[in-house]
Amino acid sequence: MDLRHLRYFVVVAEELHFTKAAQRIGIAQPPLTFQIKALENELGVQLFDRQPGRVSLTEPGKIYLEEVRVILEHVRTAALRCQLSAKGVTGRLKIGFTESASFREEMTNALHQYRSLFPQIDISLEKNRTGPLMDSLRQGRIDVAFVRPPIESDAEIQFVLISTEPMVAVVPKGHRLEGSSTIALEELRDELFVLYSRTTRSGLPEMVINACEASGFMPKVVQYAPQISSTINLVAGGLGISIVPACMRSSRADAVRYIPLTGAGAGISARLGIAHRVKGLLPAAENLVRLVTADAAVS
Repeated sequence: MDLRHLRYFVVVAEELHFTKAAQRIGIAQPPLTFQIKALENELGVQLFDRQPGRVSLTEPGKIYLEEVRVILEHVRTAALRCQLSAKGVTGRLKIGFTESASFREEMTNALHQYRSLFPQIDISLEKNRTGPLMDSLRQGRIDVAFVRPPIESDAEIQFVLISTEPMVAVVPKGHRLEGSSTIALEELRDELFVLYSRTTRSGLPEMVINACEASGFMPKVVQYAPQISSTINLVAGGLGISIVPACMRSSRADAVRYIPLTGAGAGISARLGIAHRVKGLLPAAENLVRLVTADAAVS
């Protein structure tokens, strides 16, 4: 059954006059009469009672009009929802992020602004390390990810850098270096280190180790923690010292002290970016990437 027949039927039912209905639709009256008759033949039901100078709906026609209006409204709603989804106004968005990314305003501000612009998008969040997040991204379990480099961009994945920040030393209160305004890596030669997860020879932990080696010593790592926040908690507990992104300075300020690095340590930086699949990116995800990268370009 052609939707056009249903729309024609509704107009005739509203006008109860074939000539006026044809003018409203923008076609000649004979083709309209033919279309309505074809609809009645398909249904096997007379929809209109045609009398000289008068057209009225039959009882079956009245019932059919009610149902057809519902059908056409569903069709209109379906088209609207489809169009909104294609524009990224409605739908779902799965976002991955590393723990330290949630301390950066580039991520939090972007999510706040995105929710304001696209309130009908259902957002779900997944926190994990960069490696597992990249696996989830490649396998389609998430749509975008706020992650720390190094990231291997290829034909499948695109990574856009959005911020760079210094690394800082974190020591427990009462530590011999607590009162220092700055710290050189060489001063940490004899310290016990607590670092966060080192699943591959890349990322922030490896940068710290490489920087220490460049300063003439191998750090004495006594514990690897699953997340940066737990690393700081272990430092607060006196297990050792660590080096973390500067954005973490609000964490456990009651029990630790954050001190800027100088010398070779000043060259260690933590970078943050947004990664996404090159192909098959949902419109909702495209809008977030566009928002994040536009803000990064401005700043």
